[in-house]
Amino acid sequence: MAKIFYLLKQNNTKTSKIYGKWFARGKTTETLNTRKMANHIAEHGSIYTPDVVFGVLEKFRSCLLEMLLNSKRVKIDGLGIFFTTLENEPGGALRKEDFSPAKNLKALHIRFLPDQEAETNISSREFIKRAEFVNAETFAGQLTEEDKPSNSGGGGNSQGSNQPSNGGGNTGGNTGGGNNGDEDESYGD
Repeated sequence: MAKIFYLLKQNNTKTSKIYGKWFARGKTTETLNTRKMANHIAEHGSIYTPDVVFGVLEKFRSCLLEMLLNSKRVKIDGLGIFFTTLENEPGGALRKEDFSPAKNLKALHIRFLPDQEAETNISSREFIKRAEFVNAETFAGQLTEEDKPSNSGGGGNSQGSNQPSNGGGNTGGNTGGGNNGDEDESYGD
């Protein structure tokens, strides 16, 4: 079974409604770049060499972006749908004729909606059933100083669930957020 590592963090924001509560924060062990992912795929009994797989992945990336920038959704069967959403500047335009993309649009987000077909369902509620959760503190010798447990700093998922709260997240909200880069977490209130 897959292993999902986590660290426990305490919310120490005194003005928060969830002050003092403990929450899990996902801890990744590695980020695979395209080359490493191509090597991994080739090692799974593929008839294709790592270079061929790398070429296909690179072409997929560039074509995915091309399609998204042409207002298309891209569905990868068994994985999910990639699409874009617009984030507007706060306040909007006073009148329809005053709206200008250069002035009124803040961002164009790439979103992902996991496949929810019965056989390949990787929605959040089904995906969690496939994982084994392991407290990364059990591997304390491998943690950086930043990752070691402490009673200071942020902490806490404001939703109190296994879902990241990132203002739209991976399900395609039309305003706000998106992940900050390397980990799914949301702290504070």
